[in-house]
Amino acid sequence: MTSSSSPSQDTKRLAHAYPEGLRADALMEEDVAWSEKIDGERDGDQFDRSERAALRRVVGLSTELEDVTEVEYRQLRLERVVLVGVWTTGTAQDADNSLAELAALAETAGALVLDGVIQRRDKPDAATYIGSGKAAELRDIVLETGADTVICDGELSPGQLIQLEDVAKVKVIDRTALILDIFAQHAKSREGKAQVALAQMQYMLPRLRGWGQSLSRQMGGGRGGLATRGPGETKIETDRRRIREKMAKMRREIADMKTGREVKRQERRRNKVPSVAIAGYTNAGKSSLLNRLTGAGVLVENALFATLDPTVRRAETPSGRLYTLADTVGFVRHLPHHLVEAFRSTMEEVGDADLIVHVVDGSHPVPEEQLAAVREVIRDVGATGVPEIVVINKADAADPLVLQRLLRVEKRSIAVSARTGQGIEELLALIDNELPRPSVEVEALVPYTHGKLVARAHTEGEVISEEHTAEGTLLKVRVHEELAADLAPFTPASAA
Repeated sequence: MTSSSSPSQDTKRLAHAYPEGLRADALMEEDVAWSEKIDGERDGDQFDRSERAALRRVVGLSTELEDVTEVEYRQLRLERVVLVGVWTTGTAQDADNSLAELAALAETAGALVLDGVIQRRDKPDAATYIGSGKAAELRDIVLETGADTVICDGELSPGQLIQLEDVAKVKVIDRTALILDIFAQHAKSREGKAQVALAQMQYMLPRLRGWGQSLSRQMGGGRGGLATRGPGETKIETDRRRIREKMAKMRREIADMKTGREVKRQERRRNKVPSVAIAGYTNAGKSSLLNRLTGAGVLVENALFATLDPTVRRAETPSGRLYTLADTVGFVRHLPHHLVEAFRSTMEEVGDADLIVHVVDGSHPVPEEQLAAVREVIRDVGATGVPEIVVINKADAADPLVLQRLLRVEKRSIAVSARTGQGIEELLALIDNELPRPSVEVEALVPYTHGKLVARAHTEGEVISEEHTAEGTLLKVRVHEELAADLAPFTPASAA
């Protein structure tokens, strides 16, 4: 860094550079008064006025990755959340379990849980969910932890959301919005995305909010002056109308998709193929069990609602009977009614099944609550009349006393482990016994020219015995009435 010269030194240098007669003129002429040799070191670089006022790029501030491999070393900024619950019924352990499940949901959605608090109340406060005093304490917790979001363990009304946000000064969401966000992340198929979008719009419609006056101005006709005649509705009313139009469009699209699935279902019914639906709590191991039984290759992840789109696979019982196995969306306590309504067409797979394989997590602290939550949704979709097998999964990690209690309470139950394969053979045999059997037993000698009937007997019925003779195939099968009528000409009674 250069130091500036004193005035006396500058005068001496100027006197040495110019003759005495020209000194005064030199001092008056701007183009001669400054010289590179004399003043360059003192004044430094000189910039034009336009260049000085222009935007100047500072080199070295860009954080763009030069190498793609560097992305794995970069940490993602997760949303930092505080959980809030209201304990109204049950024990303190029940309230802790509910908040722990909310924490798992938040982590699945991609948030970092910093803290969680529970308040004991007879019912949630109508204004701020937890009361004005506790809301102020929540504000202190948010400031202390540096959180940017508050998640409430319940469905908040629009008024509660606004009031709590005004006090906490951060974003506030409820359990329903959190589950909808997880569903939006995990939906992959066209139908799944449409169902999630419909549920989100149903949730959003009564919670639209204006900001300042920008969403509350309306233009009226008459004598309002130039450029004041408009539609006569506020911006928020326009948004609501557009959402209703989109919801109507989504319902039509989902109805069209439902028709396609119904055609496939009718084809299975026509071929008399029994169907089994896997239902259960989220993260209970339904996809793992489906992969173990059929080798479907469905995504398996230790996360809530990892798979949303239903998967139907063909399977075969130990006795050789064919059936379909459908993996359905997972359930959870207090499942938002918007989701139940939007996914009703998908959940109809459970109602149309011949057998429900109800999977429950045996390692969960309270598996009975999982059973009750799933059965409540099954009741909502009208599938209470379908036979049910309770499969207690994760038996390798479960408490033996919990397993004994569940096996004693649930009469038609079995303990398995989809990870190790424990109990899978017994489960297949149990499915074989519980599937509906054809009602008519037939013994027929089918000529070799009618091989299609033999093939139908294997796919649509239950073959008890089969023997190849010189005249044809001697079958003893249990089939439905339609196939029994086709086999009737080849029975010993008709031959006599």
